[in-house]
Amino acid sequence: MNIDAIDLKILNFLQNDARLSNQELADLVNLSPSACHRRVKLLESNGIIEKYQARLNYEKLGIKIEAIVEIKLIQLTESDHNFFLKQIEDFEEVVNAYVITGESNYVLHVATKDLNAFSQFIINKLNKIKGIMSINSKIILDKVIQKKML
Repeated sequence: MNIDAIDLKILNFLQNDARLSNQELADLVNLSPSACHRRVKLLESNGIIEKYQARLNYEKLGIKIEAIVEIKLIQLTESDHNFFLKQIEDFEEVVNAYVITGESNYVLHVATKDLNAFSQFIINKLNKIKGIMSINSKIILDKVIQKKML
C-alpha cells in the first residue's frame, strides 16, 4: 500500500484523537466523508492501523511508580526466551516489554501503585523467574516527552 500525504494526515489526526467522527476527520483532511471512510478502512485492512487505544493517566488511577526494568538472562536460547515471556505475560505490572540489543536482553515498562508494590513486584515476581542473571531498574521521575509515532 502506498501511503500519501493525506493518509499521513489521517494517521496523525487519529493518533492525537482516535475518537474523531468520520465527518470531523474528513473536514480536517479536506476529503468527503465517504473518501475519508474508504481511506481509513484501507489503512485498517492493510494493518497500518492496528487498533484504537486510550492513553491512560496513571496518576489518576492511583499508579504512582513507573519504572524501566532491564533484564539479562543467563543464556538466551529460544526456549529461555519463550519461558521468560510466558512468565511475564500475565504480570499486571508490566505495561510493555521489549527485546533489546546491548547488555540486557529485555526492557520492561512497569507501573505500580507505590514504591512498596514495585519492590514486591521485583522481589516476589521477577526474582522468582528461573534463568535471570540480573535485574536493573530505573524509576521514571517525569515523562518529559510523549510522542506519537508520526
